[in-house]
Amino acid sequence: MKHFAEGQFTPAAFRAAEVAAKAVLDDALGSYTRDQWDVAYGASGTIGAVGDVLAAAGGEAGLVTREGLDWLVDRLLKAGSADKLRIDGMREDRKAVIGGGVSVLRAVFDLLGIDEMKVAQGALRHGVLYELLERDESVADMRTATVARLTSRFAADAAQAKRVGETAAALFVQLAPAARGGSTSSRAGRALRKLGWAAQLHEIGALVSHSDYHKHGAYILDNTDAPGFAVNEMHALGQLVLGQRGKLRKLEAALDDETFVMQLLALRLAVILCHARRDPDPEALHLAALGARAFTIACAPDWVEAYPQSAHLLREEVLAWQKTSNWRVELSEG
Repeated sequence: MKHFAEGQFTPAAFRAAEVAAKAVLDDALGSYTRDQWDVAYGASGTIGAVGDVLAAAGGEAGLVTREGLDWLVDRLLKAGSADKLRIDGMREDRKAVIGGGVSVLRAVFDLLGIDEMKVAQGALRHGVLYELLERDESVADMRTATVARLTSRFAADAAQAKRVGETAAALFVQLAPAARGGSTSSRAGRALRKLGWAAQLHEIGALVSHSDYHKHGAYILDNTDAPGFAVNEMHALGQLVLGQRGKLRKLEAALDDETFVMQLLALRLAVILCHARRDPDPEALHLAALGARAFTIACAPDWVEAYPQSAHLLREEVLAWQKTSNWRVELSEG
């Protein structure tokens, strides 16, 4: 933004921006010499936007080339400014920052000797880094401390959080037996740990509003300083907190992830079982996968009559899942 004041595209601006980018990036050259990698992948914002534009112009989908970048800079220079830029494949909100983004990308291509870059689906760098970090116990300890700090800061009910957390964990293990024991060496084990954090945090929004505490809790997690967590990880925890109650349409995009769905179902059922801040019957419900994208819930004998309010909430829960486009939950009572 510094080099493209008021969205103006000029040759001098591109030269200055690329020099500035190289001045920051050239310290990394020793670690990424051309003989140390085979394929260049690019993730997120600018790279995805450039890939879309080049594909719309007839280039290979999902590929950014040096020639394509030169072509795009030529188009930007001909437009003269972001306001006058008319180009297929580029969103309006990207136009104001495309000059700086392309400059950085060209600097990366020049410094690392890249001729073509594949556009990764999703934020690849985040996924790789945090997949490794999740196995680092010192990072896990930092995250645990962060969760404890948040629950304390927002005066969450520790007893209820523990109650819901233990119940959710027991339900999740029924669906993902590989998580049993809590080992973080497996994806299921790491999902169980994240579910535990979400359970600890599920009521942090209650300090703001009792009726909409799940919405406020999700907002807090999306906007708080959380050492040890990536932004996308906090968002995932926030999605679980948001989805602990109410309609599921608000989470439609996240419901494509089967692990997330199992976490969410376990948390929602745990909240129901711990209704009225009551210690739940550990044998109340039994969960099982029922083919593709379907689950069955079996109630223990006499539980429905013993806890009619929770049974009512459970029936409402089944109806909520029936309204989703991809998932089915069946209930067997008694």
